Amino acid sequence: MAEHDYDPGPESEREDDDYPLNKQAVARIIEAVDTGNRDLLVSEMEPLHAADIADLLEQINSSDRRGLIALYGQEFDGDILSELDDSIREEVIGLLTPEVLADAVRELDSDDVVDLVEDLEDRQQAAILSALEDSDRIAVQQSLTYPEYSAGRLMQREVVVAPEHWCVGDAIDYMRNVKELPEQFYHIILVDPRLHPVGNVTLGRIMAARREVALKDLVEEMFHTIRVTRDEGDVAYMFNQYHLISAPVVDEDDRLVGVITIDDAMAVLDDEHEEDIMRLAGVGEGGLNDSVIETSKQRVPWLAVNLLTAILASLVIAQFEATITQFVALAVLMPIVASMGGNAATQSLTVAVRALATKDLTGSNVWRVLWREVMVGMINGLIFAAVMGGVGILWFGGPELGYVIAAAMVINLVIAGLAGSAIPVMMDRMGIDPALGSGTFVTTVTDVVGFFAFLGLAAMFLV
Repeated sequence: MAEHDYDPGPESEREDDDYPLNKQAVARIIEAVDTGNRDLLVSEMEPLHAADIADLLEQINSSDRRGLIALYGQEFDGDILSELDDSIREEVIGLLTPEVLADAVRELDSDDVVDLVEDLEDRQQAAILSALEDSDRIAVQQSLTYPEYSAGRLMQREVVVAPEHWCVGDAIDYMRNVKELPEQFYHIILVDPRLHPVGNVTLGRIMAARREVALKDLVEEMFHTIRVTRDEGDVAYMFNQYHLISAPVVDEDDRLVGVITIDDAMAVLDDEHEEDIMRLAGVGEGGLNDSVIETSKQRVPWLAVNLLTAILASLVIAQFEATITQFVALAVLMPIVASMGGNAATQSLTVAVRALATKDLTGSNVWRVLWREVMVGMINGLIFAAVMGGVGILWFGGPELGYVIAAAMVINLVIAGLAGSAIPVMMDRMGIDPALGSGTFVTTVTDVVGFFAFLGLAAMFLV
């Protein structure tokens, strides 16, 4: 049997019987691929959700992936493409035959097709668009004309609408007789004669009402329309803030052009959270399936910035070389001051970046939040100053060094709380993503202040 990269890890990891893609299932699938047993492969893959199959394709190596797709053939579902990570989606599309690819994309909603093709090369994009019916292709191409990361890219064109004068019976008869309805939808959107959305009616309220009840009497109180050019991050925030299930999308003339549903909005929210975490760590948008070179390119820039800031901190230390030479104990205790400041700043930074992303931190409460973080830094600084002051006295046998490190600890933790909150706020005011690079700058501030305060106090009171 061939060697494979897939390693499910310890027995305790992901071995829940409720999770279909367990160690045994993967082993049977790989065996089917190795032996060319298509019947076994289909029977093993049939119970799996599209998201599980996407996970499988991401976890196995390129050779097994190629063999699996070739053997699976016509069974390949379009939803799998939607669930795949961007880093291997292009590879998988290249492995599908034109016939399989055409059948797969025809099953997808327009928003999924847009998400699928927007990052592909022109050749693969043309192959997918050519597989669509004329009306679907025109809809996708029009969506691609909207700005990237806008509501126009996120929306789906499949919408169920009704004139505002209809009653429940009209709507039910329409849905029963129409040739094709969206695979999933939650509302009927009421429109006026100019195709302006005027309200949402949930399917549940329609089914619970008598036929003669007017639809406009059943509309939801919470109703929001979304401009087609609205940033998708703002769309996700609106869904989360107002607990929306779906919302109509309108053009510059307020005419209905599509709808955004909660699953797409929450996917954006997840992506934004993941992006913030990755950027806070300075690793860009890298994934487990990126190549070594790609991963290296993504990480080098912020490592270079970190090197420059580390040199800056070292220059501060160099200014006190004579003091350190006289008191070797300073070299032992310096990392403690810097480390405590860095950790405290990271705590404040994480809270601030998250609050900015959820719009909880705004101009109206920013000074209160900054003051709170300063006071938290002061209290924590006093607590650990007492601890480290005592450690300094016991360790090195004199009170002076204990006083110095205690004072430096208070100063650095206060600055850490202030910098951890203020730097992301300033970056946000300048139109820069606060998650991008905040960690590096905040750490630099706490390192420089920590070293300067500790060594400066030592130079003043110990020399």
